[in-house]
Amino acid sequence: MESNEEAEWKLVAQMRSAVEAKDPAAKEVDDFMIRRFLRSRDLNLEKASDMFLKFLKWRRTAVPNGFIAEAQIQYELSQNKLFIQGFSKKGSPILIAFPSKHYPSKRDMNELKNLVVYYLDKICARMPGNQEKLVAIVDFQGWGYSNCDIRGYLAVLDILQNYYPERLGKVFLIHVPSLFMRAWKIVYPYIDKNTRHKFIFVEDKNLRASLLEDIDEDQLPEIYGGKLKLMPH
Repeated sequence: MESNEEAEWKLVAQMRSAVEAKDPAAKEVDDFMIRRFLRSRDLNLEKASDMFLKFLKWRRTAVPNGFIAEAQIQYELSQNKLFIQGFSKKGSPILIAFPSKHYPSKRDMNELKNLVVYYLDKICARMPGNQEKLVAIVDFQGWGYSNCDIRGYLAVLDILQNYYPERLGKVFLIHVPSLFMRAWKIVYPYIDKNTRHKFIFVEDKNLRASLLEDIDEDQLPEIYGGKLKLMPH
C-alpha cells in the first residue's frame, strides 16, 4: 500500500506534466514548489494547476527581470518597516514587520507590492534546503489610524496566498492595540481557512515567553528580550 507521501509525489509528477504542457516556464521550478501549490488546494490537481499557471503568468508581468531591484522600492525601503533576521528553532527565517512605520497616504500601491515580492523572494532564498516556511513577528507598537491601510493589507495577503502558497509558518501579532481589531475584522474573512490558525495574537505579559517557545534567545531581537541586534535590509 502506498504512503501518503508517495501518493503526494505521484500527484506532483502528474501536475508537472499538466502544467508544462501549457506553459514551458513550469520546467524551471522544482517539485517542492509544485507540491506547495498542490497542498494549498488540498491536493486538488485541477485547482492547483490553475493556480500555478496564474502564478507563472503573474510572475512574468510583475517581476519581468526575475527580481525586484532596490531602485524600484527606494521610498518603501527608506521606511525601515521590514527586517529579515534570525531563524526559528525549526530553521525558518524570521521576518519582522513594523506597521506603525507604514503610511497609506504616502504609499504607492505598486511600490508596496514590489516591496512585498522583494522581501518574500529574499526570505525564501534564505531558507535551508529542508525548510519551506517563514516565521513573522508583526509589531504594532505605536500603530494608529494614520497607519491603517486595508487595501494595502489585502494586497499583501493576495500576493502571499496566491503566489507564495504554503510559505507562511506562523505570524506572531504583538503589541496589538484594540483599534486594530476593527481592521482585523475586515481583513480576516479574506484569509484562507487553512491559514487563519497561523496568526497568533500575543499578550504583552507573555511576549518573551511566547516568542522563546519558537525562537532561541540568540535568534530573538533584543527589543523582545533576546540577543539579536536588528539591522536594516
